[in-house]
Amino acid sequence: MSVADLLVSASSLRDDSEEFAVDLVREGSVDCVYNPLMYAWDVHKRYIEISGDRGAKTVMLGMNPGPHGMGQMGIPFAATSMVRDLLGISGIPVGQPSKPHPKRPVIGLEYPREEVSGTRVWGLLSDTYGGSDSIFEKVFLVNHCPLMLLDGERATNVTPDKISGPTARSLLERCDEHLIEVVRILDADAVIGIGKFAERRASAALAGMDVEVRGCWHPSPASPLANRNGGRDWRENVSSVLP
Repeated sequence: MSVADLLVSASSLRDDSEEFAVDLVREGSVDCVYNPLMYAWDVHKRYIEISGDRGAKTVMLGMNPGPHGMGQMGIPFAATSMVRDLLGISGIPVGQPSKPHPKRPVIGLEYPREEVSGTRVWGLLSDTYGGSDSIFEKVFLVNHCPLMLLDGERATNVTPDKISGPTARSLLERCDEHLIEVVRILDADAVIGIGKFAERRASAALAGMDVEVRGCWHPSPASPLANRNGGRDWRENVSSVLP
């Protein structure tokens, strides 16, 4: 059963990432690290339960949690309304990071700010396929790295491609292993890297496997490509690689 295997794989990554988080802070790579697979595990577990056994053969791979999305709710590209109305997930308590930063409070499923990347990704999937059951018959969404990396007094969000050092390398290699596990559990034949970082990690990790790696533009509002023509070009770009 895919769900059971995915849960085992995700929980193993969760536990290993907790150790990497401690080492990243100790090395000075970043000032603070959140592991939403730890404090939002019950929500993530529910997400896998509804998505992991629908037959999807395409994995959509994000980079890592954002402070307004998975960092709050434990779901890749989470956005408050999408999680509630499209995925039907609500009423599950979310805990707190081991060392919360005052500038990045975790509220959980009632987080008041919509994550733009999440509304774009899940909105497009809903427009393309319909409800969540139909979406998960086609695609399974997962982030490459499960950790949210924060730096400085303002807890600036740092992406995994901006950190270096031995722990960072070991973390990303462990994340590559998790991606391979997910692909094998689902017997997936394609991975779509959402953004160049995810596409590069997937291409390297899956080299030699019979898996097609495609890429698409990242939906971040900080990306000029995602905003071009009111987002229409981004939607066309992503739609062109969807199954």
